[in-house]
Amino acid sequence: MKSIKNELQNIIIGDGSVGPTSKLEKVQNFLGTNEKASFRTEKQKYLKSEEAICLTDFAFKEKLFFVEEISEDNFISAGAEQRVYRFDDFYIIKINDSIFYEYWLDYFNSLLIHNYFFSATAYDFLGFKFIDNTFYAVVKQEFIMSTEITDLNTVKQFLSYNNFSNSRNNDYINSDLGIIFEDLHDENVLSKNGILYFIDTIFYLTKGFYSSNI
Repeated sequence: MKSIKNELQNIIIGDGSVGPTSKLEKVQNFLGTNEKASFRTEKQKYLKSEEAICLTDFAFKEKLFFVEEISEDNFISAGAEQRVYRFDDFYIIKINDSIFYEYWLDYFNSLLIHNYFFSATAYDFLGFKFIDNTFYAVVKQEFIMSTEITDLNTVKQFLSYNNFSNSRNNDYINSDLGIIFEDLHDENVLSKNGILYFIDTIFYLTKGFYSSNI
């Protein structure tokens, strides 16, 4: 049986897809290939803005733009990293400019890791969109209605059971996997009928992620 780290490495570094490649995997594969070819070398690091130019060109070529209107009439909430809108009775859409990530590749890696761990709230990447000259990624996610206040001690216990140790405040790290998991306050983790739902996640990879499998 493959280890969790092996499976995640296959998803992030290799080709972890089964069947047709999703839009999310297509973009992550493109960015990963460009990183190997030019981005973030030891001698010269590309700016995120330069990465975005390549990504925009790729999105136009592959028809990866979300063409439907996002109406402010459907606006629900906003945070530092994203804006949330009602999509229909069962789903919401989120637009994110990857402000919490050094590179767009890091954002898409985080989406893939989220989908691996939390299939109940998996992100469906719909495409890119320019809004007021800002370049956003648009994702769809199932709407979760909480039934009780999230107990952050329960979140801590759940993550501890899965080998994520609390590093500070609401941030965690799994040293074996080489993954940092941040900002897990009670608006990003909802509780519904006693079950935790991770709806907004921020994952970062450390150098340890790329080390030998465990």
